[in-house]
Amino acid sequence: MSRTRAAVLTAAAGLLAEQGSRRTSMADIAAAAGIAKGTLYNHFRAKEDVWAAVLTAEIGALADACAGLDLGDALALAARRLGDHPAVRRLAAEEPGALTALLAAPATAPARQLATEVVRRLLADAGRDTRATDLVLRWLESHLARPAPAAATPALLAAMLPSATIVLD
Repeated sequence: MSRTRAAVLTAAAGLLAEQGSRRTSMADIAAAAGIAKGTLYNHFRAKEDVWAAVLTAEIGALADACAGLDLGDALALAARRLGDHPAVRRLAAEEPGALTALLAAPATAPARQLATEVVRRLLADAGRDTRATDLVLRWLESHLARPAPAAATPALLAAMLPSATIVLD
């Protein structure tokens, strides 16, 4: 990722957490990133495109943090980070419609595709049936609306998921 794009995404994530989506303008993002507004428009056509890129970058960072962890530990970390993320908390408190739109994103959205692949890979690496991907994604998405669960919940979910050798009908 180019340094300019990385600066934009970092600045936008911070502004989203501090001000929310509605109160953040493209000019705010450009100023926080230390670039000209025209440069920002060279990378992103609209604020929604910036938010989509921020979301994809955040999912990538979360995937990196979960890589190599036991499935239960990875689920616990992901749930905690999703539930406690400052931008998510801001949207849940002040802009629930934006959070609802995020959850209703189509399966073809880059962030949703990445999240699906990450969860599928976590399940496969743990020897679990990857057809449980949607179930795990929905469970993780539930943490966007409320803070993370009790510590035992991710381990319980991980233990309940079928192994890859079990055939689901």
